[in-house]
Amino acid sequence: MPSRPRFDLSAQQARRFALAGQGLGRPRPSGRVDARHLRRAIDDVGLLQLDSVNVFCRSHYMPLFSRLGPYPRETLDRLAWHENKDGTARRARRRDLIEYWGHEASLLPVELQPLLRWRMARADSLAWKGVRRIAAERPQLLEFVLDEVRERGPIRASDLAAEGQRRTPSEMWSWSEEKTALEYLFFSGQLCAARRVNFERHYDLPERVLPRQVLEAPTPTQGEAQRQLLLVAAKRLGVATEADLGDYFRLPRSESRAGSSPATSRPSDPRVCAAPNRRERSSPRSTPSSGRASGLSASSTSATGSRSTSRRRNASTASTSSPSCSAIDS
Repeated sequence: MPSRPRFDLSAQQARRFALAGQGLGRPRPSGRVDARHLRRAIDDVGLLQLDSVNVFCRSHYMPLFSRLGPYPRETLDRLAWHENKDGTARRARRRDLIEYWGHEASLLPVELQPLLRWRMARADSLAWKGVRRIAAERPQLLEFVLDEVRERGPIRASDLAAEGQRRTPSEMWSWSEEKTALEYLFFSGQLCAARRVNFERHYDLPERVLPRQVLEAPTPTQGEAQRQLLLVAAKRLGVATEADLGDYFRLPRSESRAGSSPATSRPSDPRVCAAPNRRERSSPRSTPSSGRASGLSASSTSATGSRSTSRRRNASTASTSSPSCSAIDS
């Protein structure tokens, strides 16, 4: 196996890689912000995390503001097929984004769906305990819920919950059995999120939600899909530890480590640096202002996810204190 190319990477360069990888090195638009700007900014971060907590504003609106400045939030709603409670929001003609478990609950580019089918196939081991339990103990409920969606979809969990079991506004995770069944079917890919209305998810069959080209796309092997997700993460992180790469799409730890190892890579020109884990870093006597990098190839995938500020802090620390890191081209 050919040796990987090595190069020196200064702390300043590492910081620039990180900012550029997240699209923060590009000037904000000077004129009206439209759907084209939003699509480019979403491609910069690759996914937008959804969160039910709403203090200042919903979390998925904020990364785009950081990159675009003030923008019409209804434009993102159109791209995500989200509507307000009276259903007056217009949807985009084409479906750019789908909802699934990326980093957490996330809006993802629709073309990433085939790369997450391995997770859907492992719902019995990767979904939450309560969701797995109802699938194992109440298969007849799953069949009932799936039939209801097939007949009436898109529908909400509240459309199925028995009277007296519906969640009150003061409750957050008090799910009915029907809601839990819907979540298992959603995790396993048997259902999709057709849209959200007033942030409430409406479930429907994949064939009524996903574009035909996505439905007909071949399913990659688990190893190839995870490798592609790692490359997607690397190109948007700019600088990251190997653990950060896997955590971008919440890959199982041992599997992300195997997918990002040199044995699964091909040599290439360095563009994006992934620093090794803290325990793999060498002596603090090494020069803190630069890093030694080695090549790991990447294909030209199109979009990735965004991570927390803790990841950026870890990446910056790794680039200043580590003498070696793996580089991934973009």
